[in-house]
Amino acid sequence: MTNTKLLEQFRSFYFRNFPDDMEIQIEYFAIFGGLGLEIDTAKPTTFLIEEHILQNFDSLNEKIEQLTLNDTNNKRLLTALAVGDRRIFSAFKRAGLNNGNGGGALNFLQEKGLIQIEYSREEPAKSLNPKGKLKKEIARHRISHKVLFTYPFIRFWFYFIYPHIREIRNGDYDKLFKNFESKQNSYTSLVFEELSEVLLNYNLRDAQILSSGSYWDANVEIDILTVTDDERVYVAECKWTNHQVNKSELHKLEEKCEKLDIEPSQVILFSKRGFSKELKQMEGKDLALYSCEDFKALVKNTSNSELLDNLFSSNH
Repeated sequence: MTNTKLLEQFRSFYFRNFPDDMEIQIEYFAIFGGLGLEIDTAKPTTFLIEEHILQNFDSLNEKIEQLTLNDTNNKRLLTALAVGDRRIFSAFKRAGLNNGNGGGALNFLQEKGLIQIEYSREEPAKSLNPKGKLKKEIARHRISHKVLFTYPFIRFWFYFIYPHIREIRNGDYDKLFKNFESKQNSYTSLVFEELSEVLLNYNLRDAQILSSGSYWDANVEIDILTVTDDERVYVAECKWTNHQVNKSELHKLEEKCEKLDIEPSQVILFSKRGFSKELKQMEGKDLALYSCEDFKALVKNTSNSELLDNLFSSNH
């Protein structure tokens, strides 16, 4: 379903800052979304990170500690969820937690409104023979739900800031910025994927959406799989990279659909930097292409009467 909280934050960020284009809006929102700040989006992200986050590190860190009860398990789990594949079981493992203390941390963070669970739509494996047994590797496979961060800034903090907290306290930002510059695109891609689902569902608002979100199982992952009550199926992939998307990405998505034995009503590709000429020529009712500027639809016909993006003023 449409992530209304993310959409509200996205709109609030836009009306606070009026960035020059939607690429800047998405890139800067992925860092500062939820902080409720007015920032100069004409300045580089690294400059703004230092100005608004690192120079206010002590006060921001104190607020983060209040939100997490300064509990080590809570902070380790948030870090594992931020930098990992978002799957709950693998995050427990990465954080050195078990189902007991990990589950406790997960429940606390969910109740606090810092994260939300994205439930798997994978069907449990069954043997074709009613009396037969599954192969060991299939039987061992655990269906794992994933986690989404409610506020982009919280994920940014535990992705980039918390792992370098000692150096930051010493005024040494070199490792942080080196890490940020090498991973910024891969970091931003998840927020882009979330916003792409919001835009897709916004454009399908006249339909009754039965199910929407990313899809994953033991063999296949698809960024967005949306099903409507009239049995239409929409599949999408999102690419936040510095080059145009070409026909090979379409083929990869079609192969995934074949593995899942689904025939999509429409295939959608979302791209930071647009599409090859060949793909553009193929666009039609079976293939939709969205670039950054198409996200303007999410801020049209809305006002800045309510700015709802300050996580620290919310009741957690």
